[in-house]
Amino acid sequence: MGDEGGYACLANAHVLVSAKHSEAVSASLNKAWLVFPDGAPVAWMQRRHGVTAARRIGGADLMALVCVEGADVGLRHFLLGASSEVLSRLRTSLERASPGISVCGMYSPTRAEVQSRDRGVIRRVAEAQPHIVWCAFGAPRQELWMADEAARLSPAIAIGVGAAFGFLSGAQSRAPEWMQTAGLEWAHRLAHEPRRLTWRYLRTNSEFAVRAVAELTAGRQ
Repeated sequence: MGDEGGYACLANAHVLVSAKHSEAVSASLNKAWLVFPDGAPVAWMQRRHGVTAARRIGGADLMALVCVEGADVGLRHFLLGASSEVLSRLRTSLERASPGISVCGMYSPTRAEVQSRDRGVIRRVAEAQPHIVWCAFGAPRQELWMADEAARLSPAIAIGVGAAFGFLSGAQSRAPEWMQTAGLEWAHRLAHEPRRLTWRYLRTNSEFAVRAVAELTAGRQ
């Protein structure tokens, strides 16, 4: 990206189904600098369509890797989203896992600030002069926000990582590796957050499965 800024998204089944029903969400993915397959089913579908190197890339995995590698080159990170308590725990966790990491700022905006595109949030981030803004508002709220605001953060790159803050801080339990590999991370999350996720998974995961079967049967992407 150089000095152009921009943003990257991690698309799971929920995000892709949301994009089928919302032009704004679809546009946010199309405008992104890069869209990672966040979920084994998404990567599997890509491989079925000829992208043989496609592999699942979770937000927590991507963030942890970039923080470790970035410490050696002086990358400056801004943590945007979640609660103040989670941010504090996340910073401690990142500094422990990535000695030398530079967390130049963090902020927990209110939902109203996010929805209204409050300019105070942009000013706060810009003043910290980060290279990467890790955005964790939840999908697709973070994708819509980045599509509208990422240009104002240039030359920083915004990356939407959803639940990564909770996982990396230890505030949320993450599925064991075998469940992630088998594409069952959603089941682990559902077991831990049934009230919030049951309807979402029933609606979006089932629709994703139906659409996937239809596309494979029709031989189209």
